[in-house]
Amino acid sequence: MAQESPKNSAAEIPVTSNGQLEDSHEHSFNRDLKCSLPVGLGLSETKITSHGFDGAKEGVVEAGQFPSKGSSASPKSSVISPSSTAASRLAGQGCDLIIPTGSRAQQKSGPVVLADEVKNPAMEKLELVRKWSLNTYKCTRQIISEKLGRGSRTVDLELEAQIDILRDNKKKYENILRLAQTLSTQLFQMVHTQRQLGDAFADLSLKSLELHEEFGYNAETQKLLAKNGETLLGAINFFIASVNTLVNKTIEDTLLTVKQYESARIEYDAYRTDLEELNLGPRDANTLPKIEQSQQLFQVHKEKYDKMRNDVSIKLKFLEENKVKVLHNQLVLFHNAIAAYFAGNQKQLEQTLKQFHIKLKTPGADAPSWLEEQ
Repeated sequence: MAQESPKNSAAEIPVTSNGQLEDSHEHSFNRDLKCSLPVGLGLSETKITSHGFDGAKEGVVEAGQFPSKGSSASPKSSVISPSSTAASRLAGQGCDLIIPTGSRAQQKSGPVVLADEVKNPAMEKLELVRKWSLNTYKCTRQIISEKLGRGSRTVDLELEAQIDILRDNKKKYENILRLAQTLSTQLFQMVHTQRQLGDAFADLSLKSLELHEEFGYNAETQKLLAKNGETLLGAINFFIASVNTLVNKTIEDTLLTVKQYESARIEYDAYRTDLEELNLGPRDANTLPKIEQSQQLFQVHKEKYDKMRNDVSIKLKFLEENKVKVLHNQLVLFHNAIAAYFAGNQKQLEQTLKQFHIKLKTPGADAPSWLEEQ
């Protein structure tokens, strides 16, 4: 048995005379060796050799020669060397840990991922402003050219005629709406006056005994006229509301689509003119990329123009169907109500309102009661 050296940080490996490890210390040595090995390198992949006993270079742990007992020299620390078996297993596992031929273990750098270049918001806004300015310039030039008679414009004769008719009808419907509102205001004033006149006649019938019956007849007549006037006023207001919805919502929405269609048509003609000018010029290495880019922009705006033209055609078709249906009902209502009122046919007037599901508002019905206010 070899003599024990003084205890220090170096590993002490007791061996027998024939180079074998002592069995009683094998477990303790294995535990110390695990702490000194790198992560991922198992103890089963090592061989224990000692200088002077075996000249093989496969050992993973080489124990330095220990001085004899009583020597002042410190023992050599353990040296970790690569093992071909362990290295091949680590390589097979795809581990990033590599052990070079030197005495130190190095960590192999992982895969390098290049992040996308961060886009500058200011540059993006500047690019948007540049594109908008270029598009505005081309459209303005196209509009001026059309007004001066120098540029050509794309015209859909059938669609343009329908748009002109729609705009003309809108003006006429607005005039009807304005006159109907005037009639409603005047009728309201007349009904209010008739109601006040009826109250005055009723008061005089109570105070004038000689003319009691005459004042009473006139009071009842004025109150009946006021009641019929309120019924007619409800029919006229319903007519005004329906026509107002048709003119200021339905037709206006269609005209908004028409404006978008006209803007798309101007852009289409502007890029078409730009492409025609480039095609008339020379074709070389400098102009071919510009022609190709102009062709792409022209195709984009052509598709947009075709889409908007199709949308306008569909909306005009639906608008015409809706307009005929709405105006038919409203014109029948207006005629029957006016005829029944001036004919003095109260039952016919009330029946007309029921036919179109019109409910008259009772004066003071919307006002909350005394209990609700409390």
